[in-house]
Formats: sequence, C-alpha cells, structure tokens
Amino acid sequence: MTARTRHALALLTAVVLSAVAGCSAGGDPAPARLAGSPSAPAHSGAPGSTTAPAAGSMKGFTLVASGDVLPHESVIRRAASDADGDGYDFRPMFSGVKPIVSAADLALCHMETIYGPDGGPFTGYPAFQSPPEVADGLKDAGYDGCSTASNHTLDGGGSGLKRTLDRFDKVGLKHAGSARTEAEAGTVTMYTAGSAKVAHLAYTYDTNGYPMPEGQPWAVNLMEQEKIIADSRAARKAGADVVLVSLHWGTEWQTEPDEKQLALGKALTASQTGGRPDVDMILGTHAHIPQAYEKVNGTWIVYGMGDQVAGEMFNYTGARDMRGNYGSIGRFTFAPPAAPGQRWQVTKAEFVPQMMDLGAGRVVNLPAALAQSPGREDYENARDEITEAVLGRGAAKDGLTMAK
Repeated sequence: MTARTRHALALLTAVVLSAVAGCSAGGDPAPARLAGSPSAPAHSGAPGSTTAPAAGSMKGFTLVASGDVLPHESVIRRAASDADGDGYDFRPMFSGVKPIVSAADLALCHMETIYGPDGGPFTGYPAFQSPPEVADGLKDAGYDGCSTASNHTLDGGGSGLKRTLDRFDKVGLKHAGSARTEAEAGTVTMYTAGSAKVAHLAYTYDTNGYPMPEGQPWAVNLMEQEKIIADSRAARKAGADVVLVSLHWGTEWQTEPDEKQLALGKALTASQTGGRPDVDMILGTHAHIPQAYEKVNGTWIVYGMGDQVAGEMFNYTGARDMRGNYGSIGRFTFAPPAAPGQRWQVTKAEFVPQMMDLGAGRVVNLPAALAQSPGREDYENARDEITEAVLGRGAAKDGLTMAK
C-alpha cells in the first residue's frame, strides 16, 4: 500500500471508468430538507402508511459521504491565514470538493473533533478543541449534517460536546451520534432526500477512556451490535425508508478491515425485519487511511473513508505517512422501490479519491485536479493508492467505479 501501484486502475478499466492514523501530527444544488422526529408521521408508502404513492411519483436521490475532519494545529493556522486576520475561515479548505458535495441531494460528513470556546484556545492532538468556524466551512461546502460520535467526542467533556452541537444548530447542520439532552439522544436524525425519509445513526468504538459526563450516559453512542440493530428498527418504525449507519471503528493505519469490522459489518447487514434489511448502508471512519468498499449481504459497507482534513500524519513507526492525508468520498444513487414497503436500491456506486494537500491547505478532488493538471506525480500517486485500497475487496465486480 505504501508503494505506488497501477493494479487498481487496471481493475477500473476492466469495469468502465466513470464521471480516507493515528491522530498524532507534527450547478445550484437544492440541499436536503430536514425531516422530523421519531413521532413524525410516515409518508405514503413508508411503514405505517395506508396509501401507496402514485405510480412513478417517487423520486430517487444521491448520497455523498466523506471521512474524518481532524483539524490539527497546522490546519487551524491555515484557516487563520485564510481569514486574513479575522478569526478562522475553513471555507477555502473545502472549496475543491464543494461542487460534488453541494450537488448531492444529501451530503454527510464526519466531525471527529469538538469545538472550543469562541476565540479559543484551540488545540490539536491529543485533546482536540477546534475553532467553531469549522462548522461554517462544512455548511458552505454543502453538507447537510455530520456524524459526531468518535473517540474524541469527549475531549472537552460535556461542555465541548454542547459547544459543538450548538454551533451545528447555528449554521444549520444536523448531527447524529452525540447529544446534549436525553430527549435529543432518543430522537432519530432524519432527512428528506428525493421522496425518501433517510435516517442517520452514528456510533463509536470508544471515547479514549473519557467517561460519559456525569448524569449523561446517553451523551455519546457506543458501538454495540444490539443497540445499533434496535435503533435501526426504531428508525424504520419512525418512517425511515433508508437507514444509514456511521461507525467510528477499525484499526488505525491498517488498510484491511479488522476482524471486528468484518464480523459487525456482516451481522448488521444480515439483520432483517419482515424480510427487509434493517440497515441500508454502513459508512466507516477512524482508521485515517483509505479502506475498502464492499457489498456484504447485498448492502454496501464503506469500511473507512480516510481523512478528509488533517495535518501531517505519522504512523506507529514514527514515520511521516502520506496515507494519513488520503481519503475517498462515497457517492451512491438510490432508486425508489418497485412496491411500497420494499427496499430502496443503490443503482449506482461511486467513489472520488481526495487528498488533503498540505502545501495548498486545501482538500483536493483528485480526478478533477488531474484533469486540469495532468501528470502531477503526487496527485497521481495518491489517486492510485486510494483506488487500490477502495477496490481491495472486489468492489469493482459489484459495480463500484471512480467518479470524476
């Protein structure tokens, strides 16, 4: 994985090429409409509905999802520089991926860190407290919401968690995986995309040993198979046509999914109610390097999307490792079911290799950048390594292609 390879590109050519860590570091799109809570009435054709939608009236949607946003101190300094002395501006950092993110009907990110107080102090590794303006940058890029359950969610305790979600509210981002109140923790995060109600659930393997805030055992969702399945079924009962599960899991710096990822992924995708899968897609983060996409039990799993934003990354040997700045964006097209109550189907599965270019301080859409500047070796190397990792478990045979 550390050596440049052309193997993955050969796989892509065979299919049809079409239009991510340790946390240490030296068009006019229409956004998804926010839907209600678990008590919201189901729309026509959803569980609990007694009327079927008119033939051909249902509309599909596109989903975009991306990896860890992990602002190290160098990233924070870049945002300060981009603000030209007036606070922090993360909007330029995401400008390279804004076209693909903002064009999606539903776009989800992963906010790994929590926010510090307005004006700071802000810190990087090991206990992150990021500028709240990160949320503004994400919103400007076109994201509709983020998963917020990670091993760093409690770096600032309950107050840090609250500051983060308060800022999300202020800028208009939804969130899943952490909560300020018990009622919020028990509310399904729901979006409307196309004609579908889409539920987003999120969980983390741990919180770096930090305990839950006193009296708040529900503050962060921990990754437990029974809970995930129960929550997925509750989301379906609340009217969700599509249930998306974000998991902060895996082994850092390991390209291959570990045994727990494989076992849990298999169990979650096998879980069904009335012959219909309880989980429609799994979106993985945490390893901080690109991992594979794989179709398991007919359901897409993205084991790890790698880092979207991060500073210099060093692996467990202490060596600078460029993979810590590589990632992928997943883009999936969902089509309505043939009949009410059946599963929404993924009719197109794509990935976009991306890279955090530290010299430029920007997230780069690699295929788009190489189309404009062909022959740039660092971008070519990144694209090839990301592609090899993403296709490493045979996803090409199930139709996964590189998007432009």
